[in-house]
Amino acid sequence: MFCFNIQEYMQIYVGNLSYKTTQESLRNLFSGFGDVENVKIITDRETRRSKGFGFVTMNNSNEANKAVKELNDKEFEGRNLKANKAKPREPRQRSNYNRY
Repeated sequence: MFCFNIQEYMQIYVGNLSYKTTQESLRNLFSGFGDVENVKIITDRETRRSKGFGFVTMNNSNEANKAVKELNDKEFEGRNLKANKAKPREPRQRSNYNRY
């Protein structure tokens, strides 16, 4: 009999990040709770400066839920983090102005 281990990925929104937080330091923080698949800190297109939030994808939803529970409102690099399960991005409304 075959048993397949279906991994349940979960994406976590992490807000109120210090502008000095790096993807590596955020990965290290969440790695304490399980396997981290991906880390992305959102930056401004023009200045490349952090916008103060990002996303962490973990391979196991149980580990991700534990990380959210433990890290929400926890101090990290001088700021209290906001951590919760990421919600799907809502479609943007198109503007009706013409560029030309």
